[in-house]
Amino acid sequence: MASLQELGDPQREGTLEAEALASSCLAGNRLNLDVYTEGCLLFLRLFETRREEVEQVEFLRLSCNEQLIASTLSIIPALKGLKSLVLKGGHTRDETGACQRGLLSSLPQELGELTQLAHLDLSFNSFTAMPSSVTKLVSLRGLLICHNSLQELPESFGQLTELIFFSAMKNQLRGLPQSIGELAALQTLDLSTNMLESLPEEIGNLQNCTELDLSGNLLTEIPNSLANLQSLRQLHLHSNLLVTVPASLAHLPNLSRLDLQNNRLRTIPQEIQSLPYVHLRGNPLGEPEVPPQPENSTSEELRRLFLEDDEDSFTVTPDGCRVSLVCGIQLSFPQGATTTLVTIHFQKCFPDPQWVKLKHHDILLSKILELQPHGIHFQKEVQVWIPYASPQSLNDREIIIRTFSGEKWSELRTRVKHKGKKRLACCSVPHFSWFVVVSRLVENECRVPQEGALLFSTVDPNIKVTFPPGVTEETRTVKLQVLPVSAEEIQEITEDSETVASPLLFLSQNSTVDFLQPVKIQLPLPPGVTGLTLDRSRVHLLHGDWNVQNWDDITDQVVLEFTHLYALFEVTHFSWYWLWCTTKSYIGGIAKKVYKRLRMYQVNFIALQRKKDPEQVLLQCVPKHKVDPVLKKLQDRYRGPEPSDIVEMLEGEQFFAAFERGISIDADRPDCIDGRISFNFFSHLKNQKEIYITSEVDRKNTAVKGQCRQRPLFFLAMKLKSQGNGQRATQNDFSLPPLNLGNAETGYLTQSNLLGIAGRIGADWQTIGLHLGFSYQQIQQIQYNNRENLSTQILDMLFSWAQQNEKKPDSVDQLIHAMKESDRQDIADEIIAIIALGKEKYRESIRRVGLDQESSTEDSAIAMT
Repeated sequence: MASLQELGDPQREGTLEAEALASSCLAGNRLNLDVYTEGCLLFLRLFETRREEVEQVEFLRLSCNEQLIASTLSIIPALKGLKSLVLKGGHTRDETGACQRGLLSSLPQELGELTQLAHLDLSFNSFTAMPSSVTKLVSLRGLLICHNSLQELPESFGQLTELIFFSAMKNQLRGLPQSIGELAALQTLDLSTNMLESLPEEIGNLQNCTELDLSGNLLTEIPNSLANLQSLRQLHLHSNLLVTVPASLAHLPNLSRLDLQNNRLRTIPQEIQSLPYVHLRGNPLGEPEVPPQPENSTSEELRRLFLEDDEDSFTVTPDGCRVSLVCGIQLSFPQGATTTLVTIHFQKCFPDPQWVKLKHHDILLSKILELQPHGIHFQKEVQVWIPYASPQSLNDREIIIRTFSGEKWSELRTRVKHKGKKRLACCSVPHFSWFVVVSRLVENECRVPQEGALLFSTVDPNIKVTFPPGVTEETRTVKLQVLPVSAEEIQEITEDSETVASPLLFLSQNSTVDFLQPVKIQLPLPPGVTGLTLDRSRVHLLHGDWNVQNWDDITDQVVLEFTHLYALFEVTHFSWYWLWCTTKSYIGGIAKKVYKRLRMYQVNFIALQRKKDPEQVLLQCVPKHKVDPVLKKLQDRYRGPEPSDIVEMLEGEQFFAAFERGISIDADRPDCIDGRISFNFFSHLKNQKEIYITSEVDRKNTAVKGQCRQRPLFFLAMKLKSQGNGQRATQNDFSLPPLNLGNAETGYLTQSNLLGIAGRIGADWQTIGLHLGFSYQQIQQIQYNNRENLSTQILDMLFSWAQQNEKKPDSVDQLIHAMKESDRQDIADEIIAIIALGKEKYRESIRRVGLDQESSTEDSAIAMT
């Protein structure tokens, strides 16, 4: 044991304040020293000066990122009454911001003599093997050894017969000992994010296990013995290599969640598929166009129907059929679905916001499909496959088909399939109605019985909701959704570089009765904030009502606890919760402003002609509340027309507009093809809005007239071309050279595209510039020339590079590569999508809106703005 002399003379070094601090940390039988940078030093001083009190401590927390941890460990066995010991690393971060592992790779044998120790946390350390002293802790009920480098568990692991909770997530485990089946008391087993390739049959002996998490491993199969886990409520098997699952899992009596997402399942037993709580997204289910038919009816036996453009009905016989519509929709009627001849009518229609009520963060991905006759009852379920537009990211979203029941929209169990660039959503229905494909925030749910439960988010596993025993009299279902919000987005809206917030959490339940016991919620601290750097005066916990019309600061109404990484609090009812760290005072109003921007549905389109050159037109799609400021800012350089009427649209909705006056098309533009232009607009959530325009050119040089064969929602005047997606089209009067990056063969990035890309780059511009070939000195010069203006720094870098590389055939590929190397895969994907849309799918898009029959003299173009 280190003496005080080895640690330094308190009087000589002036450490009286530190000694006083150490004394203040000792609160009864608890000693929490992991929040101090020299916690181990404080512990050693306390043990030297107040040994008898320290030996009575029952709850001890220490940081393992300190050099004195080894000396401290030699003393801990003297705390004979210790019940909870936390020896975690991760309290410091490296230069990249990642948590640093603790220094522990072994434990003294004497630690096994702590006969009363019930809870041990060794997470975020450097263990490669389970210390032998751990398996001697006969009273241990909770063991966490997450974020280490374990490759195996010892065979003696089965000696921990009192163990109730065990988590070894994020290690390198390749297998499990057979003795794991001897843990008869175990209720929660978390082995997620390891390298497990197989499981022992003995895992089926865990009769009291209620939650088993094996996600993120390399499992290709699971043993049939899992069907013996009669107490199991949640089984997480997502993100493995499973090709099959035993049908016996469907007979587990208490199972309320079976997560099989992101595996290699091509076929699944019918008993599993029919479970209401099974999650199957991300599997290559049904390799054929439609899943296999019943045994007495193979897909080859079904009659195939291919309908033409002008057909809107077909007949189904008792023999069944498969129907393919021109728009990509597919229907499969199995044999015996009808007992008589039935004529089916169909149509696709535009959604009406007054009818299709989307939830707060839903995105519409398809038109409405109506199948008639409504309410017809089929003897066997009919499969409906609907093509849908792909949202930009599926990390925090999932695809759902909704149907209208006559009174409200309800959700159907949905499967998805990707075939090249084609995406289809599938549902099975017993009757016909209206159907639409929607992208929603990922929804996690669980059933909460009297015994309690644990619910966590698959989007952010750091978000957990713990329901204690006695929380409810009757079993209820609880749902959880999470909306990640980037720090850059928060700071841009609040105009405060120090404001950060946690992910937005939404909780709901199928009961109107408050919980009988407080429910504990764990939220991650906002980015850049840790328990060591936390300024509690800046922390605000916000609660939103059901409609999120207001945000209330409830920081003083709950008991907020903070660890190094998390905030914990208790509530008895559910709604929206948001943790902010900011210097602002009117926090509720700021949150309301940010939330409105996150779910902006109403936008306004304005078209402004440049005064000096009327042939140039600025076409903008801006949020409703920004119309007047934008007009005021541009009025010196641009003139009319007046803004269009405000149109309420659904996020992701595709709409069409006509132009009431002439459109002049410059035939020398590289994006002019066949006289057709497609303008793409983007709302705040980057959902694509399309306007298709066709122009009829006669040979007498008369004005070009814009037309649209769909019913227009409003009219705008146009002269030449748009300059982009709204607010970022002009930035601080920065002078931008006219250019088109790329060539006709590889596709073009227009000036407008580059403006949109510049608006996404943010603080990563220097890294991207270096990967584009700029020297460090050039980057510094750009920063100096445009000091205190981030937007012009980005534009200067990007457009000066584009000018130099405009004629190079591989310039677009170089830009994509630079984005990937700078960890901006999101921008790389956006560039790839722009190029792909520019090179392909144009005629299909034109045909989809009925414009392919226009005059053969027309020229057409796709202007990606």
